[in-house]
Amino acid sequence: MRKKVTVVGGGFVGSTTAQRIVDKGLADVVLTDILEGVPAGKALDMLESTPISGSDAQVTGISTATGDYSATANSDLVVVTAGFPRKPGMSRDDLLKANYDVVKAVVEQIKKYSPNAILLLVTNPLDAMAQAAYRVSGFSKNRVIGMAGVLDSARMSTFVAQEVGVSVENVHSFVLGGHGDDMVPLPRYSTVAGIPLPDLLPKDRIDAIVTRTRKGGAEIVNLLKTGSAYYAPSAAVVEMVEAILLDKKKILPCAVYLEGEYGINGLFVGVPVKLGARGAEQIIQIKLTPEENAELQKSAAAVRELTTVLGV
Repeated sequence: MRKKVTVVGGGFVGSTTAQRIVDKGLADVVLTDILEGVPAGKALDMLESTPISGSDAQVTGISTATGDYSATANSDLVVVTAGFPRKPGMSRDDLLKANYDVVKAVVEQIKKYSPNAILLLVTNPLDAMAQAAYRVSGFSKNRVIGMAGVLDSARMSTFVAQEVGVSVENVHSFVLGGHGDDMVPLPRYSTVAGIPLPDLLPKDRIDAIVTRTRKGGAEIVNLLKTGSAYYAPSAAVVEMVEAILLDKKKILPCAVYLEGEYGINGLFVGVPVKLGARGAEQIIQIKLTPEENAELQKSAAAVRELTTVLGV
């Protein structure tokens, strides 16, 4: 019997995530949105693609305009993408209070209909929304995870591959911290075919890659004018979904609730995590230099400012 995944939010990120899950045949999918007709139409379109892609996964779309989430009942995993998008000139922090209300309402329904689900948060500002979902749901900390580091690391890997002129398959980048301007790319732990990045590129080129990685989301927002990224974010979500549903025990940078790890307590921050059937199964602690640790603490402080405002 296939697993069941609910994707909350039928916009670009949500619908592309749903499509990738269906294409891979990872799970049956329920796509929800507050709009009438849109999730059902997108779901039917996806379903009609399955004879071509060869996937037997089922996909249905429902409107939650009336607040009815019953079709999502007994989901194994719920991906929350719903919320207001970033616009040019808008920081992730500007989204804070508006998206908190969205996430709170969604999580209350998920808790009611899928009390054993794993929650995967995508809504920005990511770390604060993950913390809000954790508080509202009352779920154990291993069952609430934020998607950020996988996306940020993929962006860094893209830029490294372009700079070095190698296959992206040779590049493994590592980005920790909050999903924002204070994220912490770690060149020392980023490699090309196992070779540490500082052994391949001069500091000025690495610094340029780090800066572009931190501004990766804003760069796309500024180019699109009326939207934000969704191809790379949805791919990042599905890598995490696959690791959990297939119990892969894959180590990925994710936003999880820290209780003393890395000297951070009571806060969702991006760190290396082993993902498996139970969700965030283990937090991996790596050694940081004093400079790297200072950057991580600064990033955590920025997240804490947001959670303090929300009272979560």
